[in-house]
Order: sequence, then structure tokens, then C-alpha cells
Amino acid sequence: MRRTTLCALAAAPLLLAGCGSQSGGDTSSNGKVSPAPSGHSSHSSSACVSLAELKAADNGRTVCVAKGGEVRLTLDGTKDRPWKPVMTSGTGLQAINAGFVLQPGDATAAYRAVSAGTTKLTSSRPLCAQPTGSGQVSCKGIQEWTVTVNVK
Repeated sequence: MRRTTLCALAAAPLLLAGCGSQSGGDTSSNGKVSPAPSGHSSHSSSACVSLAELKAADNGRTVCVAKGGEVRLTLDGTKDRPWKPVMTSGTGLQAINAGFVLQPGDATAAYRAVSAGTTKLTSSRPLCAQPTGSGQVSCKGIQEWTVTVNVK
């Protein structure tokens, strides 16, 4: 039973990663977009958005943000399965908050697109809650989260 549950939990992020939609930045969406899968990214600057709001389901995606735009992200976690603070590597984004936590286990961050470049945003959390008593089986699985942001 535990093996089946663990497999189901491990498959959930993979299923969620396939969800999402892309908006061409029409006025009805107020410039917000759910990033397209990386295979559908465009090299045209007209495909870049002014505001990208990212969630856990955006794992594995690539999004283009116009210079001067913003990236905001919220990873909803729990006290037992907390997200680690979001890390960045690359160029193009500048943090505009300290990654404050609204709920225990959440990871939040905001960035301004300051120059052309590519930044990788990453975080992780346990796949299942850690055992609290002796004699329980330990869960060592980690759920990774990565989004690539291209600033143009």
C-alpha cells in the first residue's frame, strides 16, 4: 500500500508539469501568462510577457519576460512538506523581495527583469512528510522545481 501511494505521489508532479496554457498577452489577460512548455517557446520578443506568475505546476517550463517586466512565484507547501527558498542562477533577473513566507512551507519570490539574459529558478521539497516516531519507514524522495526565465 505504501509503495502504491509513493508511486502516485511521485507521478503527480509529472502529470502537473504537462498542464498549462499560453496566452499571447492579449488585453483580457492583463499581460499575465501561464508559461508555455519549453518546446513551444518563441524567439520573438513579441512573445515575451510583462508579468509571469509561476506556481508549482510550471515545473520544467521556460518563459520569456520583457525587460522591465516582473516574475512572481508562489510554491504552495505544507509544514510537513516545505519548499526550500527559491535559488537563482544566471543573469537578467534582480530580486525585488526577500522571499517572505505567507504560510509555513510556502516559498515565494519576486524578480524584476533588468537586462537581457537567462536565469534558472529552482527549489525542492520532500515528496512525503518525514516520519516523527521510531520504527517508521523514512521517505527520502525529493520533488524538484525548476523554471527557466529568458529576459529579452
